[in-house]
Amino acid sequence: MVKVIIGVLAVAACAVFICACASKDSSEEIKTAKGVDLEKYMGKWFEIARYENWFQKGLLNSEAQYSMEDGKVLVVNSARTADGSIKTAKGKAYAPNPSDPSKLRVSFFWPFYSDYYILELADDYSWVLVGSSSKEYLWILSRSEFMDKAQLDKVLSLAEARGYDTSKLLYSEKQQKKVRQ
Repeated sequence: MVKVIIGVLAVAACAVFICACASKDSSEEIKTAKGVDLEKYMGKWFEIARYENWFQKGLLNSEAQYSMEDGKVLVVNSARTADGSIKTAKGKAYAPNPSDPSKLRVSFFWPFYSDYYILELADDYSWVLVGSSSKEYLWILSRSEFMDKAQLDKVLSLAEARGYDTSKLLYSEKQQKKVRQ
């Protein structure tokens, strides 16, 4: 029983930490992509690069699968660990303001939610730059396992124009391999 209570407290502490990290700086409104169609956004995305974060530490080649159910976005993230096993996390997201689906709230630890902001999005939904209401989180996702140099350079300059330090990005193994070719 004590182990169960400690486990529940540990999960709750992690969830509170996530929410605290995603707290909004009221002095600056984050601009997000306009005209996002969540139906087009659904499907599989590959992580090209990310800022390191505690909940993805040690994970490689992350992928995300998004689907719609009853007006909510279902999220299934998966990644390989160093020992080759697959780690999966399931969550749900929703748009607090349905007229602005670029600003989502996502939860992997109910009832705690964090920001998921679609900052920049390709017209053809081939890549996306994702952040939050703070500049502590950043992801570059693509519909393919890697991005060509010109496309990646474009996304990196968009992130830099928003004030992100792109030198802090960790790239997927597949993207690193593509860059070396």
